[in-house]
Order: sequence, then C-alpha cells, then structure tokens
Amino acid sequence: MKTIKHFLLTGVVMLLAISYASAKKPINGVIITGQNNHNWPVSHQAIKMTLENSGLFRIDVALSPKQGEDMKNFSVDFSKYKFVVLDYNGDSWSADMNAAFMDYVRRGGGVVVYHAADNSFTDWQEYNEMIALGGWGGRNETSGPYFYWKDGALQADDSPGNGGSHGFRHEYLLNCRASSHPITRGLPSQWKHASDELYDRMRGPGGIKDLLYTAFSSPEQRGSGREEPLIFTLKHGKGRVFHIMIGHCGDTLDDNPAMQCTGFQTLLLRGSEWCATGKVKQAVPKDFPTAEKVSLRPKYRP
Repeated sequence: MKTIKHFLLTGVVMLLAISYASAKKPINGVIITGQNNHNWPVSHQAIKMTLENSGLFRIDVALSPKQGEDMKNFSVDFSKYKFVVLDYNGDSWSADMNAAFMDYVRRGGGVVVYHAADNSFTDWQEYNEMIALGGWGGRNETSGPYFYWKDGALQADDSPGNGGSHGFRHEYLLNCRASSHPITRGLPSQWKHASDELYDRMRGPGGIKDLLYTAFSSPEQRGSGREEPLIFTLKHGKGRVFHIMIGHCGDTLDDNPAMQCTGFQTLLLRGSEWCATGKVKQAVPKDFPTAEKVSLRPKYRP
C-alpha cells in the first residue's frame, strides 16, 4: 500500500521534472579567435566568462591555426549556434570557411563584431559590408568614406586618408543615439566608460542600421576631434550584426579595465541576446555606470 509520504515524494519529483523541462535553455554561441594583433588569449576568456556567468549563454571557442599555418582545415559548424562572436584579426580563412560563414549570416545567424575584428579581412568585400566600418590593414578612401556624428546625424566624409586610428587610453563618455532600441532601452543617455582606446577615423561602405553610441575623440588625447560612431547594429541578409568597437584587452584578466567595465559587459550581453533572438529581456543592472562614475565587474559576472 502506497503511503502519503510516497505520494508527496512523487509529487515533488514531478514538479522538479516539470521545472527543469520548462527552464529556459542557454543560448548557444561560439567565439572565433586564435589570431589577433591584440591579446586574444585573454580577450576571448573575458568574453566567454562574461557571457556564461550571466546564465543566459553557453559558449564554445573555435581556435584558428597559428599565423602562417595552413587554414584549409579550419572550419566551424555554424548550424549549432545562434550567434558568433568575432575576436579575430589574422590570416584569411579558406574560401569554404568564408562561404559557410556568410551563408550563415545571410540566413539569419547573429554576429557580434568585437573591437579589432573590424581590422581584419580588408580585401573581403562582403565582410566589410557586414561590419560597415573598419580600420587599419591598408584601408583608405577606396574602402569607403569616414563616418562621424555631426548636427544630429551620421555624416559621410570622402576625404582621402588611412582608415583607423586611436589616441591614448583614457576614460570617456558614451553618448546614446538610439534610446528606444532593445539593446539600449532603459540605459542612461550618457555614461562613463573605463580606460580604453577610442577608435576614430574608421571608414567603410557604411550601411549602419541603428547607431547606438558615439563618443567624442578629443584632440587632447590625440584623437580626431570628432564624435565617433562606436557601437551600432546592421542587417546583413536576414542576419543581425552588433558591432562594438570598445573593449581593448589588457595584459591579464585582472588588469583589463576596458573589458571589466560594467557598461562594456552589459552591452556585450544585451547585444549578444539581440543578435541571437532579436529581443533583449535582460533588466538594466543596478551597477551600470553613470555619467560621473565608472563601474567595474572584475570577476566578469553580474
């Protein structure tokens, strides 16, 4: 004869099973890295920790061969992932890898373009269309105009010159230009970013859909003297692209203020969710920086 205790235990087990089954599964993503003129062994760890410590994501890492090695067998099964984080600036991928990646994006795959990933693949036209703006790698007026913010709008400048520069690392203010976008909704209109590079004089084909944040590149810091576009979104085919130029990696995970910045981590999290789903369900964190004060998450977790 079954006892009351037996029925109670059975009920608890059933409730736990229902709860487990109904729990939201983490979003699968992959970081492509392995070559960079930046400190990729640290940056990809910081990205992975930030994403996974939120509980929203499960992240794999695809490591390329070393610089100069054969890239023929480097490939990623993109069908496994809702979004890709590009932490890569190095040798060209194979034609098959290029085709697989762009097919993934065109069909609706999400992409986070992180910092120096916009230095890569100067001669790959579709890649440059996907990122909108790039720098270095021989980019010049043939790559597209400079873009900057002036008089309440994004302006194009066809002047000749090299693409990509930055001044000294320093703290600076990010200015929101699209407060109703899912990524920025509820965040302050202005907030102070931890010490970082500020990319300026970036150029390319453009095609920015939503300009989210700009910052003034001060001549006192050897900057351009212009309000530079730093964080924005694009559409490429059916794919959603989130381009974030901030977040220069430090020497170690502990000495890494630009990536420890709560603002950077929050935007990485929200931008990744938007790339993967088209929505952002995350609450605005209480420790988000203000216009007067930087906020850090040294352990890469909320």
